[in-house]
Amino acid sequence: MSITVLTIIAGTLCAGVGSVLLAALLARALMARFTQHLLSLAAGALLATAFLHLLPEAFESDAAPHSLFLTLLLGLIFFFLLDKAELWHHGHEHAHDHDHPHSHEAGSESGLTGSWSVLTGDSVHAFGDGVLVAAAFMTNFTLGVAASVAVLAHEIPHHMGDLAVLQKGLGQGRNALFKLSMAGGVTVLGGLAGFFLIEGHEAWLPYLLVVASSSYVYVALADLIPQLQKRLSASATAMQVLWLFAGIAMVTATVQWMHGL
Repeated sequence: MSITVLTIIAGTLCAGVGSVLLAALLARALMARFTQHLLSLAAGALLATAFLHLLPEAFESDAAPHSLFLTLLLGLIFFFLLDKAELWHHGHEHAHDHDHPHSHEAGSESGLTGSWSVLTGDSVHAFGDGVLVAAAFMTNFTLGVAASVAVLAHEIPHHMGDLAVLQKGLGQGRNALFKLSMAGGVTVLGGLAGFFLIEGHEAWLPYLLVVASSSYVYVALADLIPQLQKRLSASATAMQVLWLFAGIAMVTATVQWMHGL
């Protein structure tokens, strides 16, 4: 097995399953107290990875800049439409639940349905993350580590919310953690699929790096940052900004450290 495949497995395993385990640990230790700080940290990590590492690497290739910008635009539109489809799906499920408001059995069934919906959505998302992390590792090791760190950072607050939903639907904390870890493990499958898909088609790498960037930028600007846009005190706003820059610094420091190895 090649070194690249091993690094892809290690990176996707840390990003996929590691984010679930850290989310469970933080959910118990911190509860909702530091969730806002984690959102700021994740947003900074995603934006730094996209704008300071993935996009510069893509534009240093032989690919035409116009084609890369078009890929970035289409990627942002794709993730916007994907978000719309998920919102429509959840809205449809919510409306269906209201058809049986007085049945305890129906309520339990809808809780389980919602839990499996979360797991399915997480699995699909994890597979896509794995493909994009694989593309980063196949470009160079340092870029792969940066992409893995970015995925890890933004999945932690996401998985904290998922665990709350799953524990309510499945009833047992360990059962919910196990199933979410399995969904996170799909990141490894995505990484391996990405490797075998890209191997021999290295000309695709710059475009996949741009797609990864569009994913990270969309998640940061459309999902994470809107959750931070609340009327806060000056000190609370300063903390948000500090944690945002902490996310940028975390990715930058990781990349610099890897360059030094």
